Amino acid sequence: MQNLPTFVFVHGAFANSFSFAPLQAELALLGHRSLAVDLPGHGFEASFPATYQAPQDLDALAAEPGSIKGVTLADNVARVIEVLERAKRNGPTILVAHSRGGITTTAAANARPELIDRIVYVSAWCPVDLDVGDYYAQPEMADIDVAALAGTLVGDPAELGLLRTNFRTADPESLAAFQRALAADLTDDEFRTFLNTFQPDENLDTGTSADRAQATTWGRIPKTYVRLTADASVPLAVQDRMIREADALTPGNPFDVRTLEGSHLSWLVHPKPAAELLVDLAGR
Repeated sequence: MQNLPTFVFVHGAFANSFSFAPLQAELALLGHRSLAVDLPGHGFEASFPATYQAPQDLDALAAEPGSIKGVTLADNVARVIEVLERAKRNGPTILVAHSRGGITTTAAANARPELIDRIVYVSAWCPVDLDVGDYYAQPEMADIDVAALAGTLVGDPAELGLLRTNFRTADPESLAAFQRALAADLTDDEFRTFLNTFQPDENLDTGTSADRAQATTWGRIPKTYVRLTADASVPLAVQDRMIREADALTPGNPFDVRTLEGSHLSWLVHPKPAAELLVDLAGR
């Protein structure tokens, strides 16, 4: 086992380590070890206020404090680096990011590239030319219907110091918007099961231009980008744009580009193709 890499998974917004369990099971059955990180304020560190339960009290929930308040990108990076330092004692590491987890992964690679033997972005944010928020103003993100999800926001992010979303809404239009954005190819039961693994709170810090991919550190790590063809949350056009920008930044070390069919979440619900892809990368 000493020479086999350890896969280290970094989750996206409102998610946690739990979402990687089916994928980790597939990897284990293929003979590979892995672990999934809970970023600060996620997993069993998350806040689930009583007012978020059923019946909900949305007025009270809008004022409830949350444990993720004040958590920064630097805190996320420190958590991932701590895990990588321990995992590296057992051999190579492959850092796998999904969605917003790519922001933390990129910043960690800027800080400690020697801890990472390969980065894998699965439809994950890899900011290169722009800060993450600025990509939302670009043509590639024009089809994202931000307003459709705005009705599930609870409270004032500036006052709460965090972003709070009511994933337990019973509003059919809001649920349909979530499913279109995240999991249009899953069954209703699969979608609702995944939605119930989400936590209501997310931190606000997505970093600055200093946290974009840096050629001298991040740029020397072998890297793979796994495109998700039917992703309506991080559309294929913006995935391809980030690949192009990264390749222009480090032309001597371009992305190894792979493609999986499916939505933003389906590769986690039906993980066999993703597990086989990762095992192939481990063999390299």
